[in-house]
Formats: sequence, structure tokens, C-alpha cells
Amino acid sequence: MWALRAAVRPGARLSRVTPGCRAPRAAPLLPPCPERALAASRGGLAGSEGRGGGGRGPRADGRRGRAGEQEGEEEPEEAEEAEELLRRDPLLPAGAQRVCLVHPDIKWGPGKPQGTRAEWQVAEARALVHTLDGWSVVDTVVAPTKAPDRKLVFGRGTLERLTEKIRGSPETTAVFLNLERVAAPTKKELEAAWGVPVFDRFTVVLHIFRCNARTKEARLQVALAELPLLRSHLKNDVAHLGGRGGGSRYIMGSGESFLEVQQRLLKDKEVKIRKALDRLRQKRLLLGRQRKQREFPVVSLVGYTNCGKTTLVKALTGDAALQPRDQLFATLDVTAHAGGLPSRLTVIYMDTIGFLSQLPHSLVESFSATLQDVAHSDLLVHVRDVSHAETELQKASVLSALRGLHLPPPLLERMLEVHNKADLLPGYRPAEPGAVAVSALRGLGLEELKARLQDAVLRATGRRVLTLRVPLAGPQLSWLHQEATVQAVDVMPEAGAADVKVIISDSAHGRFRKLFPG
Repeated sequence: MWALRAAVRPGARLSRVTPGCRAPRAAPLLPPCPERALAASRGGLAGSEGRGGGGRGPRADGRRGRAGEQEGEEEPEEAEEAEELLRRDPLLPAGAQRVCLVHPDIKWGPGKPQGTRAEWQVAEARALVHTLDGWSVVDTVVAPTKAPDRKLVFGRGTLERLTEKIRGSPETTAVFLNLERVAAPTKKELEAAWGVPVFDRFTVVLHIFRCNARTKEARLQVALAELPLLRSHLKNDVAHLGGRGGGSRYIMGSGESFLEVQQRLLKDKEVKIRKALDRLRQKRLLLGRQRKQREFPVVSLVGYTNCGKTTLVKALTGDAALQPRDQLFATLDVTAHAGGLPSRLTVIYMDTIGFLSQLPHSLVESFSATLQDVAHSDLLVHVRDVSHAETELQKASVLSALRGLHLPPPLLERMLEVHNKADLLPGYRPAEPGAVAVSALRGLGLEELKARLQDAVLRATGRRVLTLRVPLAGPQLSWLHQEATVQAVDVMPEAGAADVKVIISDSAHGRFRKLFPG
């Protein structure tokens, strides 16, 4: 499972509903040829997340910009079909909402979450609400329950107290019930009891995904993840119509009931979405092959959502176009950015979607194909927010998700761990051997990180660092400038030669031996 957690804000007010009582109310070195590297690897709009952005959250009506898409040229018929598949009704109401956050606190039993506390689960839910533009939490209630999968979630007494509290709060316009999924009949009855719309975590997260999806591939992946929700709503709507006795069982003599027709249409839509995704993935695979042919090392940054991956990519590349946002799920696309190492070797940094947990299988499945790009990397960098209270749980979630991708064992074994936001913990020193402490926002620890990245990339790609004495007259010097990464040249005119420090790739080593037999 993948998890979403957020730090508890200082001074956060929690109220509990218990039986028998009422509830109260710095610029890095640029690569020598970044344009050439990006031309070979660009695969999508540069997403952003991490501390220090200050960007606005996604709109509740689902509107967003379309600038920056990088899918490449499409046939008009394909583009029209894709746009048709992406036309959907809003998941959440438009405009600002004042939310009462209700957290069902499971005290015991198999459903009780392990390794966390109600305060952290509430903080996670508050962060989700605040990600939505114009939404705010006006009250928070932690209510005990034995079995959140019962019809109305809570026991009779707790439900009555919740109903009295919510109906007695005129400022509340919606309830966020902090459960993964709420069945349609349960949602309907709770809305009738409380008099306001009720949303579960899946609906809110899915809406945030929809708003933050920039490239066509990400938008299609979200559309694919929505299908189980649409099927659930369909069954509820049909049951409601059947209970009222409305409509005919069959449609115009077709032999199909209304439910069967709608199910068939959803199945057709799923097939079309998967075909459109396959076409886009083939283009992405082509870009990956071109990148390999040009021999640019690929470094993929992975980590929990909002750990600061995009901020770190910006610090390593100096890409001013990147605008990190302190927001959950701000990056939903794998994007490529060229950067340089101290040796002047150009590498491609891949910024990936943040890992999550406790999310429905449909979301995990929809984005797992995108994360398969990680398998083609030369090096993985696991970025952690060490200032987060649940940083160890987040680490376990990321490692579990990476193992689920069935990555090559050597790639996982040589993964470099980076402890970001270390400036928030004065005197912090990593306990894990080999980990590097940095502050991507303040530029602290970046030189050490670049040196560690360089060593790891050279080992992973089989590149060799050599110092050669090369005649000034002859083909060797020209070949080195074209086929190798030249770090330094010390020209000695009196000797008619130059001492050249270069990095030779493994694939060029055979040609190198022919020109430099000694």
C-alpha cells in the first residue's frame, strides 16, 4: 500500500466526540550542453512540488492551464478522440467550501491503523483539504468507531452527536469523512442526515490528481482511475431509479437494460483510454531509446509526496522555469531536466510522481506504468523529508512501492539516500551510512551531494576517468572533444602536446583503444 501523510500544524485544534459528552468546537554549475541533453530526453511539462513554492492549489471546479504539454505531434483523429475521453463531470462542487473534517478513530480490531496516531491521520486529511483552492477546514472532529465499514460508519449515539454538531454549524458547507471509500448508499444517508455534501478521501484525492495532471498521459491515467467510481455511481443511480419505478427495463427493444447499456459504454471508454495510453507510452519509450543512444546518464529522483524532489532538481540544474509548490501531488508526470556534475558530465535528472499509500488500487494501477520509467535509470536517488514526524513510515512506504515495480536488484542496491530539509533540524547528522543531508531550498550540502552523485554515476555507467598526454597535431585530441567528456586541458606548446583529463564511456572504450593503443 502507498500512504499519504502530512505534518501536524502547530496549534491544530482537535475535538473528540466520546459517548456521553458533547464535542466542543544557490546557483549550481550548469551543464556544458543542457540544450542537447534536453532535446534527447524531454518527456513532459516540468512538474513541481516541495517546500518553498507558495503556489495556489488546484481549483475545485477542475479548471487548469494547458501550457507546456510535451506529448509531441498527434494525428487529428487521435487528438479529438483523446479530448472526448477527457470530458468529465466535476467531482467536487465549484467555489470555496468550509469543511467539517470528521475522522473515524478506530480504537481496536483489525481495521486499526498501525504505526500512526489519530493526530497524524487528521493532519493528512487537513493537508488534502488545504490543497484545494478556496477550501478551508472550519472544524475538526475525531469520533470513535468500532467498524467504519458499517452502514452509517458510527454507532447510534456518536452519529446523533455528530448530526447535532454539523446541523448546528451554519458555516459548514461540506463534510470530509476521512475514510478511503464511502459506499454510495452510506454517502446518501449521511448527506440526508447532515444536510451537506459528504466526500471521502478517494474522491478528494482523485480530484486533486485531475487538477494537477498536466500532460495528456497523466490526464488519461486519472480518467482511467475514475472508472471504478463511475461504475459505483451508476449502480447507485440505477438502484434509485428502480426503487422509484421509473423507466423501462429495456431500451427501445434492444434487449439491454439501462444498466447494461451504461456498463457497456464504460467498458468501451476503458478500452479507448488504454489504447490512447499505449500510443503515448510508445512515444515515451522512443524518447528513452534516443536518450540511451546519446549516452546521457539518467538519475531518477523518487520519494514521498511533498518531500522536495522538484526543489532539489531545481537546485541541481539551475532550471529557473521550475517553480516548486508546497503542495501534495503537485507532480504527476515524469519530467526530464539536464544538469551538470563537477566533472562537467551532463546527466538527465528525472522528476517523478510522489509515492503514496492508503490509496485505492485504481489510482496505484493507473500511475504504475509511468513509474516504470524509473527502471531504465542508471541511478536512483531517494529524497526524504527528514523534518517530517513520520519520515520512517514514509521511507518504508517508498521502498515498498519501489519493490512493487520489480526494479532490477542492482538499481535498488546502489540507490543513494538524500535527507532533505535538514536545515529544519539544527545539528542534524544522518544515522544511515552513505546518506547525504541537504537543504535543497537553502542550497546546503549540495556540493557534497554532487560529488556523491558523480561517483555513483561513474560506477553505475562504467565510465572511466583518465589523464592522457595527447599530441596537438593528430586526430586524438579532436576525437576526445567529440566522443568523451573533457574535464581539463593543460597545453604544453614546447612539447607539442597537451595533458587531457577525460571521462570515457564504456561503449566508446573500444574506439578509444584503437586511437590510444598504449
